[in-house]
Amino acid sequence: MVAAGLALLGWLAWQFWGTNYVSEQHQQQITRQLQQEWRRGHQLSPKRVPQGQASALVRIPRFGKHYVVPVLEGTSEDVLAQGFGHFKGTAEPGQVGNYALAGHRITHGQPLRQMPELRPGDRVIVETAKATYTYVLDTNPNNLIVDFTQVWVITPHPHNPHPGGVQPSSSKRLITLATCSELFHTNNRMIAFGHLVRSRPAHR
Repeated sequence: MVAAGLALLGWLAWQFWGTNYVSEQHQQQITRQLQQEWRRGHQLSPKRVPQGQASALVRIPRFGKHYVVPVLEGTSEDVLAQGFGHFKGTAEPGQVGNYALAGHRITHGQPLRQMPELRPGDRVIVETAKATYTYVLDTNPNNLIVDFTQVWVITPHPHNPHPGGVQPSSSKRLITLATCSELFHTNNRMIAFGHLVRSRPAHR
């Protein structure tokens, strides 16, 4: 029983500290590598980036001036262990449609650990090889919790099917952030919608 208890404690320590350490190292490495590639003139557009590879960087000023997390294509467990995942089939950054991202709230780098602190008006800045896009959130993530099967939140022009429920902006260029609604295992997702307010060419 003692051995089993120690094994359980070791597993918990790995989940809550070990995975964060490893993921944060990966995120920093991917971020540096992506920035170096951009400076060398490698300007592959996100839609041409293979699944599992990094296509953009996200900065959320609310989370601190040093906050920067890479966006990888796809939403597999391996992808989400390294940063944000870009839902396959959703819009590219700055384009018409819904640029939908998922991220862990706990373990594996937990890029959206502070998601409940976001408020309407907070900025989400997305950097790509060719441009920087600034989105502003329109909704409070605490006000929209959905089951993971509610895929309407990542459609090109989301419409909440529940009367009186939270609706995204009417803008044609949207961003969606999705994460677990609770710190421990849950099938529910916390959602925040925003819209594009500015884009500018990248200067490398």
